[in-house]
This record gives sequence, C-alpha cells and structure tokens, in this order.
Amino acid sequence: MKIVFYVILAILVFLAVSSGITKIMLMQQDVDMFGQYGFSNPVLIAFGVTQLVGGILLAWTKHRVTGAVVVAVTFLVSAVVLVLAGNIPLAGVTVLFVLLLGFIAKKSGDFES
Repeated sequence: MKIVFYVILAILVFLAVSSGITKIMLMQQDVDMFGQYGFSNPVLIAFGVTQLVGGILLAWTKHRVTGAVVVAVTFLVSAVVLVLAGNIPLAGVTVLFVLLLGFIAKKSGDFES
C-alpha cells in the first residue's frame, strides 16, 4: 500500500506543478478556456501560482495535507470551469484526482518517512 501511496502522490504532484506552470506561462488553451469565465491573465497567473505552490507543498511531508487541500480546491475550480465549457469527461477525471488528493491527505500520516 505504501508504494501505491507514493505512486499516486508522484502523479498528483506532477499534475499540480505542470498545471500551475501552464497557467503561469499563459498557455493559449488555458487563457481561452478560463478567460471565457472571467479569469483575466493576472488572475490566471495567480491561480497557476496557487497550483504550483500547492503541488510543492504536496511533495513536502510536513505540509502534505495543506498542499492536498490547496490543490484539491484549485482542481475543483478547474472542474467547474470544465463543466461550464461542456467538457464533462475531463471534469470527471479532475474530480477523480480530487478524490485521490483526499486519499493522500487522509493517509499522509500513516506513511511519513
């Protein structure tokens, strides 16, 4: 179970960090999608920084629960935007990642190094 925990953790850290970076870099796909729902470029950058910081905190054992909560909130916001944009399948996958973040937050105390 410990290996599964760390594999899921690595995937979630990668997703949070890479998602944050794409928003900070104002990748056109993110600008177009989030812009339709009121995200200006500075707000999108701040949102990306929040995801990036959450991903970093998620990787750090001492702050893993905080990181999981931060990333879960940003992923939930993204899921809402995806639903509004009509991309239900990707919104569903995003919600699955939120559930996995809950698993990581719940189990993080069990597997601390």
